Amino acid sequence: MASPSRVEVLTLFRSLLRAAREFPDYNVREYTKRRTIDGFRQNKDLSDPSKVTAAFSDGRSQLEVAKRQAVVYSLYAPKRIHHFDHDQAKTFITMA
Repeated sequence: MASPSRVEVLTLFRSLLRAAREFPDYNVREYTKRRTIDGFRQNKDLSDPSKVTAAFSDGRSQLEVAKRQAVVYSLYAPKRIHHFDHDQAKTFITMA
């Protein structure tokens, strides 16, 4: 496999952040976002094409895991609302 282009890497980054938004729980959502950002920062200076390709493949597999986990978590998540989510919902309702 050839080394991924900048566009492909940015698309993967955005896809991982979108997948993080699918988690209903605030803590899991923020952890996934933080882990995504930290992982990309850690690998931003990779220059060896084989290491770049390996990191990209790992990111794609992590994206698939995140998508599956978001679905599973939404099926079995507790029905409580985190106070951060509650404040955002209340702000949205008052703005409408």
